[in-house]
Amino acid sequence: MNALGQTLRNVGIEKEDELDIVKRKIHTNLVDKLDLTRLGDMQGDVLRREIRLVVEHLCDSEDVLLNRNERERLIEEVLDEMFGLGPLELLLKDTTVSDILINGPKQIYVERGGRMEKTNVVFRDNAHLLQIIDRIVSKVGRRVDETCPMVDARLQDGSRLNAIIPPLALDGPAVSIRRFGSNPLKLEDLLNFKAFTPEMVMLLEGGIKARLNMVISGGTGSGKTTLLNTLSGFISNSDRIVTIEDAAELQLQQDHVVRLETRPPNIEGKGGITATDLVKNTLRMRPERIIIGECRGPETLDMLQAMNTGHEGSLTTIHANTPRDGVARIETMIMMAGFDLPVKAMRTQMASAVDLIIQVNRLQGGIRRITHITEVVGMEQDTVVMQDIYRYVQDGIDENGRCIGRFVSTGIRPSFMDRLESSGVHVPTSAFRERVMLVDD
Repeated sequence: MNALGQTLRNVGIEKEDELDIVKRKIHTNLVDKLDLTRLGDMQGDVLRREIRLVVEHLCDSEDVLLNRNERERLIEEVLDEMFGLGPLELLLKDTTVSDILINGPKQIYVERGGRMEKTNVVFRDNAHLLQIIDRIVSKVGRRVDETCPMVDARLQDGSRLNAIIPPLALDGPAVSIRRFGSNPLKLEDLLNFKAFTPEMVMLLEGGIKARLNMVISGGTGSGKTTLLNTLSGFISNSDRIVTIEDAAELQLQQDHVVRLETRPPNIEGKGGITATDLVKNTLRMRPERIIIGECRGPETLDMLQAMNTGHEGSLTTIHANTPRDGVARIETMIMMAGFDLPVKAMRTQMASAVDLIIQVNRLQGGIRRITHITEVVGMEQDTVVMQDIYRYVQDGIDENGRCIGRFVSTGIRPSFMDRLESSGVHVPTSAFRERVMLVDD
């Protein structure tokens, strides 16, 4: 009888620990048996099938009693260690998971349906977790080590990863993965989730087609990027679009798209390419629309100038809690550009460039709603004048701890209706009649 199997039975190690030890032993034996020169000539699917046969043979050589499910699980976990992201693969395959939060190798949480829960998934140790992080970031030309302990990267399905490692993270590497999935949410999905109403969709679709400049405002996890992806679907397939992101996560469906991504500085602190650099370069690329994944610094001034100089129909997102807070945040980010502009000049630039501010919020219970569609009307003395066209009003909390409320139309007809009509977009007057449009169940 195999010594490993007998020893495990004698000491009474739990089944999970037993499987983990067997998995590590099989993994080590697998590396010893592989002919690396021959593997280089195989395609991905063929390679996985060939290695699966070797793993099955190694499983047979271990004297550990496994039922059919345990054996299949063991084989899949070994293959995930070889080709995928180890323990993360199980969570990434679960379509109900929207966020994965890792607090060191032994504490992994996920968000499902707006609620946080702890999982049974664990990494062996800090080194194992660091290995998986490095595997992810190296594929997109990033690095993470003691000299650069923070990193933003993306997974193959477009999901965004942020990792921070020791010495900055005291209890082991901390990882946050925002899921977007290979099949992004479509307009019909958001309507079914009651994120907005059909009347609001008509206005936003008309705004995109009439080339209004829009800013999507919201907090972390409120659904800004999802909404931006959805709205981009209304853009004409003939428009030349240039996107600028820190970690590419937009999934535009048009043909004529140029995707740009910032680059962090190297280990000597040189060679970094900022969003400001990319915006300036984009203006030389004959874009018809510019989409910045998120404005968070001095690139905001360049973005507003682009909106004002022939690049109408551009889109971006910012972090803010209300449309009015969004205006204040845009002012702050303009100041980051280092120019000593008068307050009135900044506000005039912003009021001239931005037509609509769309506020999205993540409410209690994890539900996400467009809470304001606000028109930027212009300036009155030193104040930016805005008016809400649609609002979401929270009425309370249901027995499950989820927010309940209603969408209302304020009765205000937007001042840009003539632009919509001249662009061939017709939004019926009834869409702006003052009323309650939709009430949460």
